[in-house]
Amino acid sequence: MTSSLIRSALLSSANTPLNILWTLPYLPWPTTSGGKLRQYHLLRTLAHRGHRITLLVQSKESLLPEVRAHLEGIVERLIVLPRRPLKHPLTLAAAAFAPYPLLASVNGFAPKLERVFAALLESHWDVVQIEHSYGLQPFLQQLQARNQPFLLTEHNVESSLGAATYQQMPAWMRPYMCFDQWRYRRWEKRVLSAARSVAAVTLEDAEQLAKIGRRGVDVVINGVDTTAFAHVWPDLNSRQILFIGNFEYPPNRDAVAWSLDDIMPKVWAAVPDARFVVCGYAMPDAWRERWPDPRIEWRGFVSDLTLEQEKSALFLAALREGGGSKLKVLEALAAGLPLVSTPQGVSGLTLQAGRDYMPGQSAEELAQAVVELLNQGEAAREMAEAGRLYACENNDWQISASQLETLYQKMKYADRN
Repeated sequence: MTSSLIRSALLSSANTPLNILWTLPYLPWPTTSGGKLRQYHLLRTLAHRGHRITLLVQSKESLLPEVRAHLEGIVERLIVLPRRPLKHPLTLAAAAFAPYPLLASVNGFAPKLERVFAALLESHWDVVQIEHSYGLQPFLQQLQARNQPFLLTEHNVESSLGAATYQQMPAWMRPYMCFDQWRYRRWEKRVLSAARSVAAVTLEDAEQLAKIGRRGVDVVINGVDTTAFAHVWPDLNSRQILFIGNFEYPPNRDAVAWSLDDIMPKVWAAVPDARFVVCGYAMPDAWRERWPDPRIEWRGFVSDLTLEQEKSALFLAALREGGGSKLKVLEALAAGLPLVSTPQGVSGLTLQAGRDYMPGQSAEELAQAVVELLNQGEAAREMAEAGRLYACENNDWQISASQLETLYQKMKYADRN
């Protein structure tokens, strides 16, 4: 098939419902992390467009009836298998001796999952989509044995996240950390070459993965449900500073520690009545004792973020580590919250500093930006609305879903020359 005919086929089949097998190493609901949020909204959007999705999940959490009901209202078929405990002897042995990196070992070596997947591959699929390279181990052999093309989506460049992943480990384990990063680099090269198509969430990650795998890598951006946040009007006179995160993820824990150890004391020196509100899943209990200041409010997981956004004056993204683009930042922008952020906090976004958000790299610069916005009050609304407009025009989930559909069609016609 010529290039012009391929383009015509892609255009004519853009709205054709596809039969999709989608695998995940976690339940995408409730949306307690950025990864879950991305999965849930893409699944929902694609299902609304008519695609028939079978979702195969290996989960460390039990499937509650309300979660099953919610997900079965979106996908055509839901299959959930339990993941063995983290400290299971097989996991510990694999983490130490297997050729696979730690994360792949934790989610791999799952015979029942392999058997279920093999049975599913007996059916015809327009697309087989694997989320995360660390979730691929149970599937790779079957995919290769059947010569089944698949799409691999990477939310981060996992081999470069060593500092964030291992920061809680003792120093004496440093040799193991280096060993495991080496294993992940080797695993990345293998799986990137095995996939028919690879998608990253930012252009920067795509370029890095392309160098590792020596292949082309596409981008399917992170998004935000802009209509869900359109009604939010933050209280810019409130002196309330907001941060949201999944605290199983080390970069989010680091952001809270840096904010409270180094940034907020400088803010309080200038604005003593400022409050710092922390929301998110898996919040450590020890934080309340470590930082007992009454101006810090520990909310934990909240099901409706808009209630906290409406009471806040700005969002502080004091992120020093991590990858991809930050869904919590996109949600803050979509809600019209003025944003103060490090470069890492706005990675993957083309926001204009000084117009769409206030930048800072050091604790001093971030504190100064926070104080400036707090003192502006309603005058900061222009910046907030610029950020909201950016999110609406560039990062709605409808855009992400369309990018994913384009990849599906490219895969469908890749062998027609």
